[in-house]
Amino acid sequence: MPTYPLIDRLLLIALVLLTITVPILNLGVNADHALYIETYNVTLLGKYLCFALLALSVDLVWGYLGILSLGHGAFFALGGYAMGMYLVRQIGDRGVYGNPDLPDFMVFLNWQEAPWFWTGMEHFPVALTAIVLAPGLLAFVFGWFAFRSRVNGVYLSIITQAMTFALMLAFFRNEMGFGGNNGLTDFKDIWGFSLQSNETRNALFVASGVALLLGYFICQKIVRSRAGLVAQAIRDAESRTRFIGFNVENYKLWFFTFSAILAGIAGALYVPQAGIINPSQMAPLGSIEVVVWVALGGRGSLYGPIIGALLVNYAKSWFTAAFPEYWLFALGALFVISTLYLPNGVMGLFNRKAA
Repeated sequence: MPTYPLIDRLLLIALVLLTITVPILNLGVNADHALYIETYNVTLLGKYLCFALLALSVDLVWGYLGILSLGHGAFFALGGYAMGMYLVRQIGDRGVYGNPDLPDFMVFLNWQEAPWFWTGMEHFPVALTAIVLAPGLLAFVFGWFAFRSRVNGVYLSIITQAMTFALMLAFFRNEMGFGGNNGLTDFKDIWGFSLQSNETRNALFVASGVALLLGYFICQKIVRSRAGLVAQAIRDAESRTRFIGFNVENYKLWFFTFSAILAGIAGALYVPQAGIINPSQMAPLGSIEVVVWVALGGRGSLYGPIIGALLVNYAKSWFTAAFPEYWLFALGALFVISTLYLPNGVMGLFNRKAA
């Protein structure tokens, strides 16, 4: 799908202004002022930005490589769990059971020690490594076998969703050491700053905005590079691309792995703002929702999925407050409308005007 430099610039300007002005309107304006933004809304907008980064990661592989992934919810959740483990470690002896060495759920289950993969998670550099490594390694291993087996199309989409569903079922088990169906919650601090303070909430919002902008710039560089052109050739004519000598499997593997890392970073930024991470974040419906965001915004443009994620999640917040029982119907209607009338998403409307 063609891209439009003007929309690209306008979106970047809007994201920069949003990242700068929202904290000002929360911290620097009196609560009775008309422009005042409540801390709740700051957190809500921060989560929207995390979802936009997740949508961007899906568009990188679906819009430019032709891989419809229904498993990015797993990568998002793995990054979130890595951050959640770090935040749980910061609780120390302030938990329900007052045990500085074990999280509350492990004490409740009569565990004597934490599993090996909790080692060092009280240190942020270790947690940051896990945020990148956990989703990246899963995507690399999965992609290594899937792409070299030349699994394509709907079959690849199905097994990505099967992977996510299997991971969700595993994380529901208490023996896994991730809190079972309750997950990880009751976070108190990050880097020594209270998660309940307005300043910390605004800092997390800014971090989400900066991460989205950086992710957008990096994805732009990738899709405009030689590797990006090869990826689009794979999307449009995989057999021909392979025939002229390109290693199609390697391009797929590295794009898929990088997109998983982006999704993991989005999950890591989401968790301290949401205050919880549990296996339901890996539910198949979540990954399908991300695909709806990308489809509605317009895949293959990078800015389209960002716009789609922001619009759909705003609509979700409004619908679940006003008509909670009708949200899934509205989501389904959005998908049907975008499929029938907006095959290139909202951004595709500019194609029609240009024509």
